[in-house]
Amino acid sequence: MKLNKKSIWIRFSVLMGLLIWITYESYLHQVLGGGKAASVHALCPYGALESLYTLLFTGSFISKIYSGTVILLILTLIIAFVFRRSFCGLLCPFGALQELFGTIRQKILKKRFVVPEKIDKPMRYLKYIILLLTIGMAWYYGTLWMAPFDPYSAYSHLANMTDAVKEEPLAAIGFILLFITVIGSFIYDRFFCKYLCPVGAFYGIIGKISPTKIERDNNLCVHCKACDEVCPVNIKVEKEEKITSMECINCNLCVAACPKKGALEVKMGKKAMSPMLVLIIVLGLFFGTIFVAQATGNFQILNSSAKAGQKIQVQEIKGYYTIEETAAATGLTLDEVYEKMKIPKSVSKNTKMKDISKDVPSFDFDSVKEKAEK
Repeated sequence: MKLNKKSIWIRFSVLMGLLIWITYESYLHQVLGGGKAASVHALCPYGALESLYTLLFTGSFISKIYSGTVILLILTLIIAFVFRRSFCGLLCPFGALQELFGTIRQKILKKRFVVPEKIDKPMRYLKYIILLLTIGMAWYYGTLWMAPFDPYSAYSHLANMTDAVKEEPLAAIGFILLFITVIGSFIYDRFFCKYLCPVGAFYGIIGKISPTKIERDNNLCVHCKACDEVCPVNIKVEKEEKITSMECINCNLCVAACPKKGALEVKMGKKAMSPMLVLIIVLGLFFGTIFVAQATGNFQILNSSAKAGQKIQVQEIKGYYTIEETAAATGLTLDEVYEKMKIPKSVSKNTKMKDISKDVPSFDFDSVKEKAEK
């Protein structure tokens, strides 16, 4: 039982650590740019699902998606098959953000709120609709169609929110949804996970065929409802014999909270497993595979040409490149970049391409890049 209690704190620490790491990586991406720091899309397995059609039929990834993203997708699919939605409950940084605000609410208000069942039940289907919509649109257009509307993507662009909205006005929707998610998670546990997350919907479907489930022994259960009180997705565990719901994120908080040994257990087939063992296996599988992929050079999350120093075409220039980096990337001299892209010499060579318009209002990066390419 003490080991189960420790698993709660280890799990929370892992989630917070991943949230801190993804926040740091996102900040670096905004400050240093995609040639030097990965975008959140390259670190999210859902991007590979959006790119799957393009990858299968053209052999290439859509923008911002690399081989590392596909490895993450395959890895999380394996985890979903073996341990259900464990990625959501044990590894997801955006889930960690929601839990953080839920914890703050609990500390301040000492209270837990639950959406009325008449509203809650139909709202749960929203994430499955979003899953179908985003995959369909991404495969049709061959782009990260959901990116402007994605609150997770918005979170990664907080350091550069104004510029992000200027570059893509629809990105304002993503920031609005991020605000709704934060407020919603402060009031209701795992608000985004329950109602809006297409990733969770996808893993939930895969998890239905998993051999792992939580089982309750009615003969040992004392019906204290401690399990119900800690479930972040509001499953009525105390009334179920086997938890096979697609909503279960396999956080195993219910098992860890159960005061009666053997009354509630995680089982793979007929074999019982402690929450600590599940946590260790999932973390080992996830980080171990990434470590091996990195060691063998298969975990690419950055632009390969930028890493290898290969020359790129003018149309491939990114807004986060400085004028000097643009020259180095294209093989042009610094003077040629100023001349071809009609940049006044008064603008510093260390200025990012997307920031030139701040000094020169008439400068439009996209149109100038297009003219320069022609």
